[in-house]
Amino acid sequence: MNKIDLKILFEGLQQAMVGELGLNRSIIAHPGSTGDALENSWIEMLRKYLPNRYSVDKAMVVDSEGQVSEQIDIVVYDNFYTPFVFQQNGFKYIPAEGVYAVFEVKPDFIGTSDGMSYVKYAGKKVASVRALKRTSVEIINAGSKYSARSLTPIIGGILANTCTMQQDTFVKRLAELEGDEKLDLGCAADKFAFVVDYKQGDTQITVDIKSVKQFNEEKQIQNVIFSQPENSIFTFVLQLSHYIQQAIGTIAAIDYQAYLHAVGEEIDVDLYIKPSNVKDTDGSK
Repeated sequence: MNKIDLKILFEGLQQAMVGELGLNRSIIAHPGSTGDALENSWIEMLRKYLPNRYSVDKAMVVDSEGQVSEQIDIVVYDNFYTPFVFQQNGFKYIPAEGVYAVFEVKPDFIGTSDGMSYVKYAGKKVASVRALKRTSVEIINAGSKYSARSLTPIIGGILANTCTMQQDTFVKRLAELEGDEKLDLGCAADKFAFVVDYKQGDTQITVDIKSVKQFNEEKQIQNVIFSQPENSIFTFVLQLSHYIQQAIGTIAAIDYQAYLHAVGEEIDVDLYIKPSNVKDTDGSK
C-alpha cells in the first residue's frame, strides 16, 4: 500500500505560510500596507483550508437594529442560512447571525494600539461583534419543522507573524480580558498556536443577548495550551475547524423580517405557511 508522510506534508504547509508572512513584513515599509498584506495572507490561507461552506472576509458586522461592530480583520461566516451580505464601496457588512469567528491580525502579539495592548485591542474588537443583537427563527428540514435554536458562541482570537512576548506574560494579558472580550484561540505563525481552556458557568445561551453576555462573563481560564512552533498554523486551522464543527455546528437561522423592519416592509407569511406534509418534530402536523 502506498503511503505519504503526513508530518512532511504538514511541515511543508507550515514553512510556506511562515515564509509568506515573513516576506510581507520585510519588504513592505508602510504600516498600513503591511497590515493589509498580513490580513490578506491569513484570509487566503483560511479560504483554502477551511471547508467550503465557510466564507472568510475582512468586514464589519451589522445587526437588525443597525448597530455595527468595529472593523474586523477576519470574519469567518455562514453563507447558507445568512446568504445576504451588504456591500458598499467595496466593503462588506455581514449580518451578526452569520458569524462563526472573528480575528484581529497583527505583526506581533507584543505592542499597543490606541493605548492598549494588542491582546486587549483584539478583545475589544471581538466584544464589538458579540454585543450585537442576533435573531433566530424556526426552520424546516427534511420535511420536519424545528424550533428556533439557541444562539451559538462567537469564536474570537488574534493572529500574528510572531510573538516576542514571554508566554507567561501573554497568558496574563489573556487573563485581563473581561466578558465579551475573552479570546478563544489564535496563532503566532513562527512560535505557536494557542487555545484557551475555559471553565464554563451555569448559564445557557438562548436567543436573549443578556444570556450571551452572562455566558461570557462566567468563563474562567483554567489553562492556555500552546502548540510546538513547527505545528502552529496547521494546529490552529484544525482547532478552529473543530470548534466550528463541534461547538457551533450550524448557526441559528436568521429572521429576515427583523431586517425588513428597517425599511418598513413585511414578509408575506402566506409564502411560508406550513405545507400539509410538513410535520413538527413531535410528529404532529
